[in-house]
Amino acid sequence: MRVAFLGMGIMGRRMAANLVKAGHEVAVWNRSPGKDVEGARTSANPADAARDTEVVWMCVADTAAVAQVLFGPEGVESVLKPGMIIVDSSTISPSATVKFAEGVRARGGDYVDGPVTGSKVAAESGQLTFMVGASQELIDKLQPLFSAMGKTVFRMGETGKGQAAKISMNLMIALMYEGFAEGLTLATKLGVKPEAFIGLIQNSMVRSGVTDYKAPFVLKHDFTPNFPLRLMHKDIHLMLDAAKEARVKLPALETVEEIYEVATEEGQGDMDYAATIALLEKWAGVEVRGTSAD
Repeated sequence: MRVAFLGMGIMGRRMAANLVKAGHEVAVWNRSPGKDVEGARTSANPADAARDTEVVWMCVADTAAVAQVLFGPEGVESVLKPGMIIVDSSTISPSATVKFAEGVRARGGDYVDGPVTGSKVAAESGQLTFMVGASQELIDKLQPLFSAMGKTVFRMGETGKGQAAKISMNLMIALMYEGFAEGLTLATKLGVKPEAFIGLIQNSMVRSGVTDYKAPFVLKHDFTPNFPLRLMHKDIHLMLDAAKEARVKLPALETVEEIYEVATEEGQGDMDYAATIALLEKWAGVEVRGTSAD
C-alpha cells in the first residue's frame, strides 16, 4: 500500500520502519528534520508526504499537532482525495477526534482513531496493540498495515472510542505506577530492601505488567524515556478534560496530576514517567535503589 507516515518520534519512526520492511511504499515527514527512515521517501511537509497515497498515518505529540498536520498550512487537507483513509495513532482528545473525522469525511476521506499501547521495544519489534475507533470494514481494509506494526487490534467502537479507551487505560497505568512507587518508597523507608519488596509484589495479587516492566529501571534509577513524563502529563490533562466533559469525578487522578506538575517544574519532563519516584524519595529522605545498581 502507498502510505504517508507523519511523526517520527519514539514510536512513529519505528512503526514507519516496520511498514517499509513489510514492503509498503512509505513517505515520511517529521516536524524537525533529520529523522529519516531507510527505504522511505522523506517529505518536506505533510501535504507532500500525503500526496497520491492511499493511507495517511499520524503519530504526533498532541491534539494541536494533529489539527496542524491535517488542517494547517501545507497540511493533509490540501491533497485529501475521496477514498483516502486517515489513521491517527497519537493520543489525543476523543471529542476533538470526532470533529477531525467530520472535517476529513466532508472531503470524501475516512478517519480511524488507532492509538497504540506498548513500549518503544514493542514498536520496534512490531508487537504493538491497537485500540481502534472505526467500522470493522475499515479495520479489515487496513489489516496489512496493522499486521506490519502490531500483534493485536481491538475494535472499541465508532470514531473516538479508540482514543477514549487509550486515555482510560493510561489513567490506570498512571495510578498503578504511582501506587507501586509509593508502596516501594514506604517499604524502603521502613527498612525493607527494595528487591525483597518487589519479589513479594511479583508473587502476589498486586502484580501487574506495569510493576514488572518498571521495577528493573527503578532499581537502577534508569529513567531513560520509554514513555516521557511530559507525554504522560499531557495524557493526564486529556483524561481530566474528558472527565469534565462527561461529568465524571477522578479524585485519585487529580492528586497524581499534582505530583506530575511538581515533577515537571523540577525538570523531569523528558525523563521516563517512572521518575516521579524521585520526588517521593526526596520527600521521604530515602533512596530506593537495588544493591546491584551502579
